[in-house]
Amino acid sequence: MEATEDLPVKSCNLNFSKVILLTGASSGIGEATARHLSLLGHRLIIGARRTERLSKLCSELREQNAAVDALALDVTQLQDFQRMVDFALEKYGRIDVLINNAGVMPLSPLAALKIEEWNQTIDVNIKGVLHGIASVLPVMQTQEYGQIINIASIGAHAVSPTASVYCASKYAVRAISDGLRQETDCIRVTVISPGVVESELADHITDETARDSMREFRRIALQPQAIAQAIAYAIDQQNSVDVSEIIVRPTASPY
Repeated sequence: MEATEDLPVKSCNLNFSKVILLTGASSGIGEATARHLSLLGHRLIIGARRTERLSKLCSELREQNAAVDALALDVTQLQDFQRMVDFALEKYGRIDVLINNAGVMPLSPLAALKIEEWNQTIDVNIKGVLHGIASVLPVMQTQEYGQIINIASIGAHAVSPTASVYCASKYAVRAISDGLRQETDCIRVTVISPGVVESELADHITDETARDSMREFRRIALQPQAIAQAIAYAIDQQNSVDVSEIIVRPTASPY
């Protein structure tokens, strides 16, 4: 693959085209974010496990003249992330933003003892974020700039029944993000915490009690575009401005 021409860096122009890595891009918040950021003219490398959906999205965006590439990505596999980073560096010579969006939400009461689902939640929601950070951090430290955006949840701020493990994973995302923010003076670190959003996450809940509860909770769900716009807002700030945390919830939601 031939690298493109050198691109200017450290620009404060809000219209500046950035090189952005995005995980979990095959549906929901990830898909909406890919569409929104490509419309704004950013250069995207999108990843997900569901490659058929990912390829379809990539093709559709390219038909709209978007600069987007798609790679198979399992965030639990560090080598997948490294392949994405290597691809970005070969093609563009830099990485401006990583959006750690991939996540799972298999809610259940602890007494249900769904241990495999607990482990999956930890592997994807926590280890996946850490793998992303580990892959881009050396690059951004060398560049002396960059931004890491981690998608948490309203569940990172309060715990609810059936969501103990999920909330724990999102609390961890907040803790990791704030620790990283404090450890660097040149990399912006942002946490986006969505409230209830229309997505496929709840469709994979196997516990009947949790599934029924979430169905009621989602009656006032936001559209994923609302989160995509929040992400774009954080990206568009000057390099000297770090939007550390944003909570986005439905106006009608008490949570």
